[in-house]
Parts: sequence; C-alpha cells; structure tokens
Amino acid sequence: MARRPLPRILTNSAPLARMAHSASLARGREFARSAADSASDVFHPLITIGRGLRRLGMAGRGRWAGTPKDQRGPLAFFVGACVLVVWLVPYGPLLALIGVMGAGAWAGRERTPVVTGPGEAETERLRALYEALVPYLSTEGDPSPLYAHGGDWERAFAEYAFDDSGRLERLQLKYPAYFTDGEDRSRVRIEQVLYAKAGRGREYRFTWDELANQLTLTVLDALPTDIAAQRFVTSPGETVLGFTDPDSVQRTLPVTGGEETRDAPPVVWRTGQRSTEPHLLVLGQPGAGATTLLRSIALQALQHGDVLVIDGSGTGEYGCLVGRRGVLGVESGLAGALATLEWASHETERRLIAGNRARQAGGAAPDDTRRPLWIIADRPTALSHIAVAEERDDPQRWLQVPLRHGRAAQVTVVVADQFETAELLSDPVRAHTKARVVLGPATAEEVRAVLGAPPHTTPPAQVPPGRGYARLGNAPVLRLQVPATPDPLDDATGQAHREAVTALLPEHTVPADGAGPSEPVSGGKRGDVGKAVAAGPSARADGAEADDGPAAAEVAPEAAEDGSVAEPVGASARVRTDKGGEPRVIKGPVEAVRAEG
Repeated sequence: MARRPLPRILTNSAPLARMAHSASLARGREFARSAADSASDVFHPLITIGRGLRRLGMAGRGRWAGTPKDQRGPLAFFVGACVLVVWLVPYGPLLALIGVMGAGAWAGRERTPVVTGPGEAETERLRALYEALVPYLSTEGDPSPLYAHGGDWERAFAEYAFDDSGRLERLQLKYPAYFTDGEDRSRVRIEQVLYAKAGRGREYRFTWDELANQLTLTVLDALPTDIAAQRFVTSPGETVLGFTDPDSVQRTLPVTGGEETRDAPPVVWRTGQRSTEPHLLVLGQPGAGATTLLRSIALQALQHGDVLVIDGSGTGEYGCLVGRRGVLGVESGLAGALATLEWASHETERRLIAGNRARQAGGAAPDDTRRPLWIIADRPTALSHIAVAEERDDPQRWLQVPLRHGRAAQVTVVVADQFETAELLSDPVRAHTKARVVLGPATAEEVRAVLGAPPHTTPPAQVPPGRGYARLGNAPVLRLQVPATPDPLDDATGQAHREAVTALLPEHTVPADGAGPSEPVSGGKRGDVGKAVAAGPSARADGAEADDGPAAAEVAPEAAEDGSVAEPVGASARVRTDKGGEPRVIKGPVEAVRAEG
C-alpha cells in the first residue's frame, strides 16, 4: 500500500515560524509571564510556609528514624500528651496553628547561599603556587605523585585563607614523605618559593610538622614600635630584652604604648645562679639599636644591682649614667677600661672565695657577694684594636673570669659589637654567651651563624631600629623589638622619650663632672679600711650613700697595724694577706675601698 504524504503544514516550517514570531503570541507569552510573577508574589508566603513545613516534616521523620525502637513508645506518648494538653487549653489549637505556621515560615525562608571555596583570582594564585612547588616536591618514579604539572592542587593544599585584598594569609600544604624536610637547605628552598609566590613585603612564619608531613605558612603582623622605656613588672633576675609575637611566649606584661596601656608578650632573659644563659651577646649592623638595648638593660639592672659600663665606641652614649647611684663607672678610654675590667675580674674571684668560705662555715653568703654586678661592654673590639696598636693587654682578657665564674658570683656580662668586627671577639666571649641577639638587617646565614639556628620567619621589608631576633640558649628563635631607649642627652631625642628614660635613672650620688671635696676616711675597727663613696663618676658597690653625704673620699697608701697594705684609690683590686694568713681584698677600680668590719 502506498504511503500517504503528510500535510503541508507539518512539512513546511515557515508557517510555524511565523506563528512563533507573531505579535499576538508574544503578547500572550508576556501576559502569562506577568501573571505567573504576580501569582508568585501573592502566594509567596504560602510557598515559604509550605517549604518550611516540608523541611520540618523531613527533619521530624529523620529524628523518628534515628530514634531507637525501644524509645519510640515513650516519645510517641510524650508527643500525644503534648497534643492533648494543647487541645484542652483555651485557644490552644489556634495558638498551636499560629506557632506551626511561624515555624514553617522561619524554616522555609530563603537563605543566602554561603560562598565556599576560593574565587577565580584566588584559584589562579593557588594553582600558580602549586605549579611552582612541583619541581621541588616531586620525583621521577612516583606512582601517585602529589605534585605534578597540571595536577590537582586541592589534594596538596589542606587549608588556605585570603585577606580582604585577595592576598594569601594562611596556607597549609602537604608534601611527600620522601621530601628531605630534615635538611635546612631543602627547607630554605621551599620557603623561598613560598615567599616569592605568596607576595613580598610581608613577614611569613613557616611551621614544619615532620610527623604529619605538613607545612603551615602564616602572615605575621608587624611588631609594635611604640613601646618606650618604662618600669616593667618583673622579678629580680629577670630582664626584658624586648617584645615578640603573642603565640611565641606564654607570658604578657602590661606596657604603656602611646596613650594606652595594653598587654604585650615579652622576651624575658633570666640571670643569676640558676640561669642557664648567664651572659648575653648582641651583634648587629651600625645603627641597628645595640646601644639602645644595652642602655635598656642597664636601666633595668640598676633596680637591684650595680653596673660597670665600658663604652668602646667612645661616643658618650652612656653619659646619662655618670654619677648615678649603682653605677660603679663609665669608661671609654683604654686605660680606664683595663683598670675597671681588672677590678671586675678580681671582684669575681673575691666573691667566689667569700661565698665558698661562708658555705664551708655553714652560713649564708655575705651581702656584698649577693648583690648582682653587671658588666656592660659596648664594642670592646674597638679597644682591643687600640690595645694592639699600643702593645698593651687586650681588655677582653679580663672578661674571662667573669664569664666563666660569673653565674656563681652574681656577675653578669653583656657584650655588644658589630658584624664587621665580630671576628675580633675573644673565644671566652663566644663560648660563654649563650643568650644571643641579632639586630638590624641580616641574612638567614648570618642569623644562623650567631644564634645557632636559622629564623623561621622571613625578613621584614623595612627594618626599624631595635628590630631583630633573639635566642636564649637552646630555645626557639624569636622575633624581637627592643623598647625605645634613646640617649636623653642627645638633641635628636624626642621629649617624650627623654622624659621616659630620665624617669628611670637613679638619683645622682656625685656631681656629673666628678668634682667634689675630698674628705678623709674615718677610722674604724682594726684592719678596716673604712667606708666611702665613689670618687669621680663611680658610686659605692652596695648603692648606699655615705654618712657624710655624696663626697668623694680618698685612701692614701699606708700600712695598717696588722702589717697589710692598702693601695691608693684608682688602682685595681688586689688580694692582700695579713699576718694571720687571712686574705683581704682592696676593692675598686676608681672607687674608694670598702671592707666588712
């Protein structure tokens, strides 16, 4: 049978196209769309309530399904009791209906979808960072490489976060187990790549978790530079070197920065007989703030001890300490430095002998051996250079005894110098200064050479004065910002900083120029050389004033009745033996002699 052809209207599409584009059909379509929108607006509350009731029903069904079978009976009884109570309460069904409708409206509201995952620009940043790590974290022959060109970066990056400007703020990445994370060179290479790709100009901290094969990159905030010199809340034997990151230490101190008081995390250095790092070495570039740190340490040490200052640079940066209570001397010349350090060496030996005899006798150590003595040497290599030129003793030679036995004798040595002359430091200085500070711009190799470990942070783009790293013994390397402690006698010092430093200075005990009337030493017990205050810019070792006021005293060399001889004022300490065989120490580099009666 022959097939009948289809009607022309079904084979020819032209009539259908004309009907689709006709004006009447377009108006009908627009009318239907507007009617649907109007109906949607009118019935929107009902749609919302219906969607909410459906969600509540699904949640109730899931709760019923998750309830154990042995607890379904009590639950059904409780629900039935609630329905019965609502039914019996006046207007209960109406209130229950209103409540159910309100709950449905709240559950069915349209929630703004939370955007999860990185945006397009952030995805490109992460993909570029992933591709940059491929040459360093992949190897040939890996059957399932975590890092491969064109691979999935979401497998490698466990966590990531961006700031408001779209820059990477935190990143936690995984690396293969065969990566040599125990080698510093391999770590530094990965850190350099991350530092370059994450964006320069900021400080990053790298935390390596060798157990989980993870590396965490965190952006660090700049350390505050508005903390000036002030009286810190510390106990005797504690010295605040500066301030660091909040998560690096487990302690905070109240400080005043600007016009507000807040808590700041300090870097506390502990000295004394139980300290494992009794001495400090500070190295840095010129103008990095080493002298500022030493001045801050001296102001804190004067609260509970005596201070000897050796200013090798000779620029008068410690002139504000001259003639103050507790300051035994401020020397900038070679002769004065040699005499002062020689006295300090003999004073350390005297303290050891006196403490040892007291312990053997079953008593406490004398008071004059328990008062801390601080030896602050700023740029001693400059004086060493002059000593070599003049063929005299190296001043650093007299630091050997205080460095070796200072912890037992309550003697603390602080040495500061520059990188250019660090090789001139003596071996005892390098060996016995376990607490280290590096200030100013420095590479990772320089920091590692001084502190014994590289920093786990990238260098800042701009290094303010007093900014650096600190490490106390075998502790981790910490970022450090030294409190602003400028010279109050400098014309360039601001008024606020000048007043802050001046408020911490002890009172004057002798005139600043060292001039003053000389008075003879009053007589005392047999064999006692007397008590006197310091002559010139020095003060008494115990920090107390003499009975006759701040007058300088002088002791003439004469023989005592027991046959011992006292040296004149200004000579170094010597140990004299009397006829009874008991040693007595004639003390003082440029101070009057003081002995126990």
